[in-house]
Amino acid sequence: MKTYLFSILFSIGFIIVSNGQESTISWETSVSSKSKTEYTLTFKATLNNGWHLYSQHLPKGGPLATEFTFENINTDYELIGSTKESATHTSYEEIFEMETSYFEKEAVFTQKIKLLKTDVNSIKISAAFQTCNDQACTFEPGELLHFKLTDNVIATLAKNVDAKNIVLSKVLDLNITNKAEFIKYDDQNSEGKGLLNIFLLGFFGGLIALLTPCVFPMIPLTVSFFTKQSGTRKKGVSNAILYGVFISFIYLILSLPFHFLDSLDPEILNSISTNVWLNVVFFIIFIVFAISFFGYFQISLPHSWSDKMDSASDIGGLIGIFFMALTLAIVSFSCTGPILGSLLVGALSSDGGAMQLTFGMVGFGSALALPFTLFALFPNWINTLPKSGGWLNTVKVILGFLEVAFALKFLSNADMVQHWGLLKREVFIGIWIVIFAGLTLYAFGKIKFPYDGPLQKLSLGRKLTGITSGLFTIYLIAGLFLNTLLSLLSGFAPPKFYSIHETKLDCPLELNCFKDFEKGLAYAKEHDKPILLDFTGWACVNCRKMEENVWSDPEVYTELEKFVLISLYVDDRKLLPEELQFDYKKSNGKIKSIKTVGSKWATLQAINFSTASQPFYVQLTAEMKLLNYPEKYTDTQTYLTWLKDGLENNK
Repeated sequence: MKTYLFSILFSIGFIIVSNGQESTISWETSVSSKSKTEYTLTFKATLNNGWHLYSQHLPKGGPLATEFTFENINTDYELIGSTKESATHTSYEEIFEMETSYFEKEAVFTQKIKLLKTDVNSIKISAAFQTCNDQACTFEPGELLHFKLTDNVIATLAKNVDAKNIVLSKVLDLNITNKAEFIKYDDQNSEGKGLLNIFLLGFFGGLIALLTPCVFPMIPLTVSFFTKQSGTRKKGVSNAILYGVFISFIYLILSLPFHFLDSLDPEILNSISTNVWLNVVFFIIFIVFAISFFGYFQISLPHSWSDKMDSASDIGGLIGIFFMALTLAIVSFSCTGPILGSLLVGALSSDGGAMQLTFGMVGFGSALALPFTLFALFPNWINTLPKSGGWLNTVKVILGFLEVAFALKFLSNADMVQHWGLLKREVFIGIWIVIFAGLTLYAFGKIKFPYDGPLQKLSLGRKLTGITSGLFTIYLIAGLFLNTLLSLLSGFAPPKFYSIHETKLDCPLELNCFKDFEKGLAYAKEHDKPILLDFTGWACVNCRKMEENVWSDPEVYTELEKFVLISLYVDDRKLLPEELQFDYKKSNGKIKSIKTVGSKWATLQAINFSTASQPFYVQLTAEMKLLNYPEKYTDTQTYLTWLKDGLENNK
């Protein structure tokens, strides 16, 4: 007891003498989260040379043990286990006449907690401790340690491999407060509208496929077969209708495997559509399809497939009709494949994933099936069909030019994701000028391809195609030299800031933006401004449309400047520094390896908002509170109102 009192008096005396001198110890705090309610608080003490800090666990009668007092415990949160401490040194101290345990240079303490309230965003701990050196001791009865839970937003991400499992040492979680209050909006209407649009797009693609040499001649032949070979008109009509249903069903089946992939990982379709090498492969495939459309060679599935399907169609009944529909799908592949491929990749790149792909496929199949059903119901209409001829080949060649233009988009996706710099905006537009100038010359008969016959006079279709293509070429030239946005190309051409010219900022419309969350958050706090979190992608078509058609509106642009814009590119393939790469354990127990910048932001979006679609916009305060419900691809007025509402809520 005498020794204990002596140590206290000695410490107080030293504090008085050393008043105004440098502190013997400094503290740092950090937070990591296991879930939205469980956190690990880490408090690290750094000691000056020669000084040491005592352990929490000391025998009575010795120096003062380090002690922590947690404020608002059991009301705001509860402790999980005891406070852990790093390894200590043990030696005999004559002044205290006993062995003591202490830290030298640094001490690290950790405490796990579980929140009892969802709106808790900070924790305060009072630390009482004693430090000593060879000559004196100090005593600090109430050092306040402050932990901000929101400071853990995308904190330092590390790799922590456990012997039994792989987990995150710091979970990627925004810890956004008041989420439940704002995320109550119903997005079914917008999703329904998107599905309708993709169905109509697929339907339009199917109508174009009908005008190709592989499909068009089969319409009167097939309808005649059903009306003449079925015995009665009623049976012929029913068989033709059934034939059409089977055509739609076959294209529906083609989309089903993607639903399986989507259920395994909602991000997988997005990953497929933005994969660099897949985009390069798509580019090559579409160029090959285009050359085939120009007539330099023929692409078709193996003849053995069509022969087997044709033989199976002789069975009769439902099975025979089904195999007739399958035969059509196989035989017409050389013409429908490129159009269907455009639909496939376009649907995978959208935010609807497998469901949009299904609607697009059904739309495509419905358009193919429609004439077989209609002409079976009204056989006299067949006489109104134009005769097959050179115009069918003209349609194929025109589609070939369009295939080359679309192919360039896939190469552009890979170029932007990898930052190769091969297809900057001006280069892309320049190549499109050449493509559509070529289409114009072809339409007016100045260019010919292998299967083109002698052109005696220009048809109305050729004239309309030539005029439209020519005007579009002039539009591209004007946009290139006047450096305008070219709104018709929004989503296809690279963004304006991806240019061969030096730009002030690598941001849309030269807005001031950040591409790192922590830096953007720090700027927002420093300037007390709200945050606009922009989940986007280099290969995201709708993202470019929003930036170039909606953000460019003067009123919208003015409101955007009031936010700190943080653009997170989910398809950025740039590797994270090795120390920031980690393995993330999903709720289903599967492990996702986070090695690129894009996968980091995609995981952030998935964890906090349970979605993998882009664009996706979130308004936050600098204190990480939601200001409004998240918004997706929308029109200018809706977006403007959404921005203004968020700014009003921020007040």
